[in-house]
Amino acid sequence: MHERAAEFSEGVHERYGIDVDVLEFDAGTKTAAAAADAVGCDAAAIASTIVVSLADEGNGGGLGAAITSGANRIDLDAVADHFDASAAAMADPDRIRETIGWSIGGVPPLSHDATIPTVFDPTLTEYDTVYAAAGTPSALFAIDPRRLADLADATVIDLTE
Repeated sequence: MHERAAEFSEGVHERYGIDVDVLEFDAGTKTAAAAADAVGCDAAAIASTIVVSLADEGNGGGLGAAITSGANRIDLDAVADHFDASAAAMADPDRIRETIGWSIGGVPPLSHDATIPTVFDPTLTEYDTVYAAAGTPSALFAIDPRRLADLADATVIDLTE
């Protein structure tokens, strides 16, 4: 298992007391379509974690996360409104890595170095199982979407286009 995927698995076990089965794919899972092809599910069952930069949030700006269905596009204006920020934009990859400890393409929805506010796409709850990144662009793990939202301390709200 890739070192970062193993770190993710161990971190989830230590922090949340659960074991996840990390699936790795040689072809990679960088996009929702690629991930869906790899595991044989609908793109809508892929839980993509998108980290955004929030302008003028209470502390002068911060990060937020949106766990969205791979079939949907995030509405950044709605995200900004939800977090009472004047604007939201895709976060800088270096800032993501420095703040939450993961690199884009493999950002998992759980086990971040820092706690950031998180929202959750209700489309994911239409599935019994969803698949999310497990720390690398070629690793996924399966989880019940309601359990995922709970573990991520996420607010379930539609913030997609």
